[in-house]
Amino acid sequence: MAARDASVFACQGCGAESPKWLGRCPDCGEWNSYAEERRERSPRAAAPSASSLSVAIGEIAADEKPRLSTGLPGLDRVLGGGLVPGSVVLLGGEPGIGKSTLLLQAGRGLAASARDVLYASAEESAAQVRLRGERLGIREGRLLVLSETDVTRIVAEAEARSPAVVVIDSVQAVQHPSLASAPGTVSQVRAAAAELTRYAKSRGVPVLLVGHVTKDGSLAGPKSLEHLVDAVVSIEGDRGLERRLLRATKNRFGPVDEIALYEMTSRGLAELPDASATLLAERRAGIPGSAVTAAREGTRSVLVEIQAQFLGAAR
Repeated sequence: MAARDASVFACQGCGAESPKWLGRCPDCGEWNSYAEERRERSPRAAAPSASSLSVAIGEIAADEKPRLSTGLPGLDRVLGGGLVPGSVVLLGGEPGIGKSTLLLQAGRGLAASARDVLYASAEESAAQVRLRGERLGIREGRLLVLSETDVTRIVAEAEARSPAVVVIDSVQAVQHPSLASAPGTVSQVRAAAAELTRYAKSRGVPVLLVGHVTKDGSLAGPKSLEHLVDAVVSIEGDRGLERRLLRATKNRFGPVDEIALYEMTSRGLAELPDASATLLAERRAGIPGSAVTAAREGTRSVLVEIQAQFLGAAR
């Protein structure tokens, strides 16, 4: 029997599905968030492969591979010591905050250690990535750039090249050819992330995903995307200012209380190793209601300023 196309309505906020259109999502409460999505329905399940057969826990190889350093000490610290082989990391942040810049710099650090890195750009052409690399001073020959939106072609290129790390920029811009819906929809994000996760786990290759955020600051796409990946790292900051804060909100292989402070420069993101001095640089002494305290952030203590706000007497 030939495969048939199925049509469902999916909430673009939380991923809930319904056979008919709904004005308000019963799960997350969003209004007008349901969109029709068409997907191919397979008539039969695929036969299990050798790698998907069950194995006794005592027979599983327990060789612990060393983590891969990105060449960025702050990012390595937030990840818990570097990239774990076979892990999937989602880097989220607002447009223009520096996500692509950070991962391109991480790709340079990995490529400088005699490792091939596949940077798959679904939003920019290869020439545009080259221009951004020129501004950052990145010319490593082992940093391979692929301009592609088809996730199956990206995986095929990764299979052929066998890189040490794969970067996808971004997960909302790639699409799976088995689905007729547009890139960025719930079904496409879920299918693309699942395909990349299967590749990462089966080959032991870390995959870094760039993710966009919505107006309220949450990651775009279904919540299942955050459950699917191993680590969620956010880059925060005001685009009008130069400082960027990097922190992990989920990490299966490390702590979630580590932070890294960066500064956006003409040569990319530069880490500020002394966060206390940076945060207190503009402090004016002798102001009433102002005090300095030590806050524990992961393995480091950071000095921050606390200001009391005085309200005038009500009339």
